[in-house]
Amino acid sequence: MRYLQTRSNRFLGVLFLFFLLIKGPFPAFAAENLWLLETWERPFDYSSPSRTVQYAPLASASKKWRICASYPHLKDSYWLSVNYGMVEEARRLGVALRVVEAGGYPNLSRQISQIQECTAKNTDILVIGGVSFKGVTPTIKEIAKRIPVVAVVNDIADDGITAKTGVSWISMGRRIGEFLARAHPKGSAPVKVAWFPGPKASGWVPFVEEGFRSALADSSAEIVVTKYGDTGKEVQLILIEEALEERPDVDYLVGSAVTAGAAVSVLRAKGLSKRIKVLADYFTHAVYRGIKRGKILAAPTDFAIVQGRLGIEQAVRVLEGKLTLKHVGPAITLIDSKNVNEIGTSQSLAPATFTPTFIIE
Repeated sequence: MRYLQTRSNRFLGVLFLFFLLIKGPFPAFAAENLWLLETWERPFDYSSPSRTVQYAPLASASKKWRICASYPHLKDSYWLSVNYGMVEEARRLGVALRVVEAGGYPNLSRQISQIQECTAKNTDILVIGGVSFKGVTPTIKEIAKRIPVVAVVNDIADDGITAKTGVSWISMGRRIGEFLARAHPKGSAPVKVAWFPGPKASGWVPFVEEGFRSALADSSAEIVVTKYGDTGKEVQLILIEEALEERPDVDYLVGSAVTAGAAVSVLRAKGLSKRIKVLADYFTHAVYRGIKRGKILAAPTDFAIVQGRLGIEQAVRVLEGKLTLKHVGPAITLIDSKNVNEIGTSQSLAPATFTPTFIIE
């Protein structure tokens, strides 16, 4: 199949725009059989112009392909939601899936050994969310000599990659930075920000930083302390405590979804919830609850479930010679108290009953 470009289907595009005008943003699954996605003019280059497309996913796979999927970790609900999307899509298409997870961003050598083992035999394709932008590249290049490789969620170097499923993390950072800049435009009273980008060597932190910092350039918000670290809750709790000790005068804590969730607890314990505000640069169950309860102001969603589905769907397209778009991802939507109920969770967050699933046969 291909995304719809025919003249007759342009009418659908008009309808989509009409609903956008009257309803505002909506989930990436805009219709039962169409996915509303973003693609880039130059594949793998987020700086190139992008456009929105109505994408018709495959109805099924032609055979029971064997897919290995590698994640940085399953320590937070973001990657759990990616896992849910992959599992659901593997079942829908009728393919086999094996999942491995590295246990955290510091574990480059573990991810390398896992993907080597996972793809050594009886695997048709590798789908990888890398722990490092360049660290996995030599291994991926070797694997790509035998089977195709699709990158999902976390950006990695292009060498050896056949297709990418993801969003621009520059845009993710920019969206939450713009929210803060609108609240504190240049010339207004200055505010101080503690910034928690995540693990410095990962395939997304440099990009989310670029977007966030550029958005604040024309505002009264100033980043007064920056703390890098793995997105495990224990690490983030320590970093928040350190930041508050160094700069007790901060007005905002901004960072990963794990940071935001941990910040809510820390601020409540210290009696600082009313004075210090919290923002997240991506969307999880904890962030959803925080926004609903007024404890977290806003976060962009990149629709983790949809990205998981796309990673599997793109992998099948690669294997069957049906790939039409080498680089796609959901259209980013900012969620705050005004639209949290409208957007909902169905395309971003795994159901509460879902547990990590490693094998689909």
